Amino acid sequence: MNKTHLLEQVDYLVIGAGILGAATAMTLLQRYPHRSVAIVEKESGGAAHQTGRNSGVIHAGVYYQPGSLKAQFCQQGAEATKAFCLEHEIPFEQCGKLIVATSPLEYERLQQLIIRAQEHQLDVEVISQQRLQQLEPNIAGIGALLVKDTAIVDYKQVTRRMLDKVVAAGGQVLFEHQVNAIDTCNAGIEVTTSYGVVAAKTLISCAGIMSDRIVSLLGLEPEFEMIPFRGEYFLLPERHNQIVKHLIYPVPDPSLPFLGVHLTKMIDGTVTVGPNAVLAPGRESYRHGQVNWQDCRELLTSKGLRKVVFKHFKASVSEFKNSVFKQGYLHQVRKYCPQLRTSDLLPYRAGIRAQAITKQGQLIDDFLFVKQPNCLIVANAPSPAATSAIPIAQYIVEQLHLADED
Repeated sequence: MNKTHLLEQVDYLVIGAGILGAATAMTLLQRYPHRSVAIVEKESGGAAHQTGRNSGVIHAGVYYQPGSLKAQFCQQGAEATKAFCLEHEIPFEQCGKLIVATSPLEYERLQQLIIRAQEHQLDVEVISQQRLQQLEPNIAGIGALLVKDTAIVDYKQVTRRMLDKVVAAGGQVLFEHQVNAIDTCNAGIEVTTSYGVVAAKTLISCAGIMSDRIVSLLGLEPEFEMIPFRGEYFLLPERHNQIVKHLIYPVPDPSLPFLGVHLTKMIDGTVTVGPNAVLAPGRESYRHGQVNWQDCRELLTSKGLRKVVFKHFKASVSEFKNSVFKQGYLHQVRKYCPQLRTSDLLPYRAGIRAQAITKQGQLIDDFLFVKQPNCLIVANAPSPAATSAIPIAQYIVEQLHLADED
């Protein structure tokens, strides 16, 4: 096919059919039912990357800095996601999360989380060691915080339903359309895909780990770069499907950007262990030995990444070692679930966390958006992005509305 052939001409074009892209297109059509909306997605279906490879948790927002977009979007998103599931008969389970302290240092850190939960006005309960044993006989700890509103869901199913709503409302979802070039013109934006050109008055990018490359395609110099951290999970044997009744999380180390290895009840009844956080040799390198040399060259020449690794060198080495040797990974889990053995860690899919960093080597912790005329790019959408997809989409649409008024 002639790659310059004009495929579509729409009012709004969304890049990416993960949950955020699907929610954005859905919200646009709800607000502007008479305008045309299309999604372009390089894969053959939706939710192929971060959305379909996460732990499936509907977070309550206990960890996030008050006043941050993370905190705001997460609390709104938890309520909105559950309401969406109820409306569309998508199963979810509000099982709650136990954040378990296993040492005096962790217990001290837990007190700060209790204060933060109170600041967020979350429905929580401080759990004593004795009460923890009653709630979770297979879990060891000296205290815990029960976050009651935390739930689990299949985000792939949520995304598919959102995409169905997009199509039912007159929108289009164009799968297997790899974005190769983006050009601005008087009428708006022209996006060249692997099948031709889609012209749009306004472009919204929800491209996840590829967001910095979308900025570059617009002819801009991104002030951030995306770093892929592979989150590796294990599946527990079926005999352990009832090992816990809640999600079990360790108390996070505030000096590290990730929450640690946890036990997660999945909506299909299984239980997973994970994730760790190890630098991946490619933006979509989900398996050991899967290397993207172009991505590796970018990682090796990244000054910002070198600064991040230097700052967190000990943790980086530990995560790499635990990725190679199960025993170190298991040690983290056995702090709060001592009965598990190495043979209990069965293979399971990995995910990639798209982590934005500055050129100065600072991890960007909050959501980040890049706005240009006729264009809005979701530059950084870390966890809890899946939980927060609906309010993020509403925020995006409101930003576009304000731009139209200017």
